[in-house]
Amino acid sequence: MNGPHDLGGQMGFGPVAPETDEPVFHAGWERRALGITLATGAFGAWNIDESRHARESLHPATYYSASYYEIWIRALETLLERHGFVSPDELAAGHKIWPGVKPKRVLHASDVAAVLARGGPCNREVEAAPKFDAGDRVRTINEHPQGHTRLPRYARGKTGVIEAVREGFVFPDTNAHGKGEVPQHVYTVSFDGRELWGQGGDPALTVSIDAWESYLEPA
Repeated sequence: MNGPHDLGGQMGFGPVAPETDEPVFHAGWERRALGITLATGAFGAWNIDESRHARESLHPATYYSASYYEIWIRALETLLERHGFVSPDELAAGHKIWPGVKPKRVLHASDVAAVLARGGPCNREVEAAPKFDAGDRVRTINEHPQGHTRLPRYARGKTGVIEAVREGFVFPDTNAHGKGEVPQHVYTVSFDGRELWGQGGDPALTVSIDAWESYLEPA
């Protein structure tokens, strides 16, 4: 979907100004927000793609006025309510009222280090051979789905060159909506500035994105 997160090429938001010596957390509640998000993710009720889509589906007024971890927490409320762990009246009250759904599993403090070290690899075997090779000219599809997609809006309907052929990976567009992992080959595709930004674009600029195979067609 063309959510508020998809800001590539958008104007009016000002320059990106990295914070010098930025701390990992700006406040204690941010540390807690990260911990709660990881702990509830371990319930096994949703995957990383559904979680990401929940953040990207926030109303633009909410998304743009929220800080990074505020976005995480607001999306987490959506996920917890969607999967029956909390109810709207509990969120309003700020405490538990109903039994709710029992998690499939619980992340215990003693297991956190091992779970984080293991991570959540999304690379998968794909039986079919890649359709494209490094050096091939390709064009990205021009689609604006209602659901989740990892193809940025600014790179749709654009012509580029395959820079590298990667492994097979879970397809986020289906995985976010409970339609299976449907793994595909992923490619790094390079575009020049004018292709993306028009005649006013910097001809010396190149932008590379990682694109799933179904996002691409021969140019």
